[in-house]
Amino acid sequence: MLTSYIKIAWRNIIRNKAFSAINILGLALGMGCSLLIFLWIQDELQVDNYHANGPQLYNVMQRQIYDGKVQAGRFTPGILADELKKQFPEVVYAAGYTGWDATLTFAAGDKINKETGHWAGADWFKMFSIPLLAGTPATALNSPIGMAISRKVADFYFGSPAAALGKSIRVDNKQDYQITAVFENLPTMSSDKYDFLINWQDCLNRNPWMKDWGNNGPHTRIMLRPDRNGGPATVATLDAKLKPFLRKYDKNVGTNFDAQLFLQAYPDGYLYSNFKNGQQDGGRIEYVRLFGIVAVFLLLIACINFMNLATARSVKRAREVGVRKVIGAVRSLLAGQFIGEALLFTLLALTLALFLVFLLLPSFNSLTGKHIHLQTTQSSFWLVLVGMALFTGLVAGSYPALFLSSLEPVRVLKGTLKFGAGARLFRQGLVVFQFVLSMLLIVGTIIVYRQVNYVQTTNLGYERENLIYVPVEGELTAQSAYKTFKDELLRQPGIMAVSSMQEAPTNIGSSTGGVSWPGKDPNINIEITHTAVGYDLMKTLKIKLAGRDFSPEFSTDTTNYLINEATARRIGYKAGGSASSLVGQPITMWGKPGKIIGVMEDFHFQSLHIPISPLIMRLSQEPGSQNFLIRTQPGQTKQALASIESLWKQMNPKFPFDYRFADDEYQKLYKSETVVGSLANYFAFLAIFISCLGLLGLSAFTAEQRTKEIGVRKVLGASVSSIFGLLSKDFLKLVLLAIVIATPLAWWAMSQWLQGFAYQVDLSWWIFALAGLLAIGIALLTISFQSVKAALMNPVKSLRSE
Repeated sequence: MLTSYIKIAWRNIIRNKAFSAINILGLALGMGCSLLIFLWIQDELQVDNYHANGPQLYNVMQRQIYDGKVQAGRFTPGILADELKKQFPEVVYAAGYTGWDATLTFAAGDKINKETGHWAGADWFKMFSIPLLAGTPATALNSPIGMAISRKVADFYFGSPAAALGKSIRVDNKQDYQITAVFENLPTMSSDKYDFLINWQDCLNRNPWMKDWGNNGPHTRIMLRPDRNGGPATVATLDAKLKPFLRKYDKNVGTNFDAQLFLQAYPDGYLYSNFKNGQQDGGRIEYVRLFGIVAVFLLLIACINFMNLATARSVKRAREVGVRKVIGAVRSLLAGQFIGEALLFTLLALTLALFLVFLLLPSFNSLTGKHIHLQTTQSSFWLVLVGMALFTGLVAGSYPALFLSSLEPVRVLKGTLKFGAGARLFRQGLVVFQFVLSMLLIVGTIIVYRQVNYVQTTNLGYERENLIYVPVEGELTAQSAYKTFKDELLRQPGIMAVSSMQEAPTNIGSSTGGVSWPGKDPNINIEITHTAVGYDLMKTLKIKLAGRDFSPEFSTDTTNYLINEATARRIGYKAGGSASSLVGQPITMWGKPGKIIGVMEDFHFQSLHIPISPLIMRLSQEPGSQNFLIRTQPGQTKQALASIESLWKQMNPKFPFDYRFADDEYQKLYKSETVVGSLANYFAFLAIFISCLGLLGLSAFTAEQRTKEIGVRKVLGASVSSIFGLLSKDFLKLVLLAIVIATPLAWWAMSQWLQGFAYQVDLSWWIFALAGLLAIGIALLTISFQSVKAALMNPVKSLRSE
């Protein structure tokens, strides 16, 4: 019997090639997209979850309370790790970690190159499952001049990991470090990215400010002692102990400022990176959930499409069911046959879906920045495929099987097959559901596109076009060489202005509460972002300024300051005055009194996810901690880069020339949003396409049911346009109903997404109107094929009775 069912199913597929092709294509597209999303979600969930000690690893986090506002992050004092090991027996290992990328120049023999890495504590390799190819976890980072490097770095400079161990590498042409370990290249599922690690004590020696309990910046990671049950020590108990911990060490913690430590599971750090009012508030996990829902929706749309197309052919299959019931077939066997046919369709669609995924994976990886591959050697992959096939086949085949197996043979064989209101409403409900999802995706696509375009094109308050970053390093860290290089740059063709800045103007993150001014309430501690800059910054960035910029003509500028309008508002304007009224007023930073020499117009120095906050700038006294900011003439960037590189090789030959474009650095801030926007475009198109296949099926079914009615109307003189309108209006009602249902849902969903941006586009009414018109236009285009076909049919054929 099973063999007979398979033969019947296969014959039906072959006999109805167009119907079968549409069905298989719809299912394949839905399953292929869902599989791609599943692979992406699986990859996201695996990030940082490969360490053997994973359940015992934690990030030490900090909440800071300034002026009634709470912020939280991974920033901690640089000397916290060792103190935690001393004070808490629950902590087995602890290690500091810089958290920010350090790009240093390595030289060994005749090979020289730039490498990116971090500084980390001596316990690092005892905590994390990073295979060592040479050296041991106990000795990898236990020397102030010790360095662990990746296999890639070892192969480049020394030929192999074994040959690298014990050798020396000169860093920034200043200091030699001994290779104490070689580790395997980090896997793609690691959120940490580095090709070298240097002992933590070296970082403290380079940055004395990190030894002060009142300064934060580095990360701290700990590994807890397992309890008797084999799990981690009670985190809640340790959390309670950590909360007041800094009060004993940081003299700044008091009545008007508080700092509290707490723990976050290390594997959660990647997906749950956002904090609001000091509490965990999502992160990349939101996109994981979002695309998980999209995957289910796409699969459901494909299943609904199959149901509608199967229903559209119900009249042709009805007599087959009637004959089979007359000769003794029971309903359960008939339902099983139709479910089997759906599973066969699903199997064929799954084969096509796998082929599509194989073809699309390289482009998908390029778009998402992933390294996903089909894990055909893992049983979990095949279990997922089997589960997806069974789910799709059973859902897609359920309604056609139940519907067709319930037909009464007497009515069917008499040719009086009619469908009740319940069956009609169910099919129409499926179409409405499809178009609700499609409408949601259309609206989401438009709003995501507008928001991404807004952040990419908005006026930041300075000009980022034709702006280049070049790190100050090597010979140029000396004051005299720095000045000579800057002066020579200004003589080069194509270069308009040159300045320097400690951080990129799109990512200034250091902050302090150590700023005061006359009249400031001593009981209020205000957090102010700060950075160090060189001369001519306002000219280079083209920032509007009330007052003047730092200038070598004023020797007192070493104690003077620039502030932005947000800081001016916190200080307070003079009655009836403006921000410029503060120029010349006294201000003190870190106990060093000076004057405000200029008030900058507010500009975005962080992501548009964050409101513009108070900012203060001081004049840099250390060129080595800066980056050159070089503004080129429009259209002459290529010529300017050649001039900069030539001058660099003359004055700094032992360091490779390295540069970045301000535009590129800014785009990196919104990489996730850009990826989401691109994926939304593709998924919206596919959802609409699959939905249209379902609508095509329902329109074909309706036309088939009303064949004789249409024939009678044509005999009585009905025009093609009137018949087209007759068949179309019912479908348009469904689409309009979908628009009414989807509009408030889309408004709510996109409002929630936009809340992640401090600066956002408006949810204008025309967006929903445009999405509705698109849905109506696409529906009409789809319906028109079957409606026109039915309207043009010869009434003689439609009225002929066998």
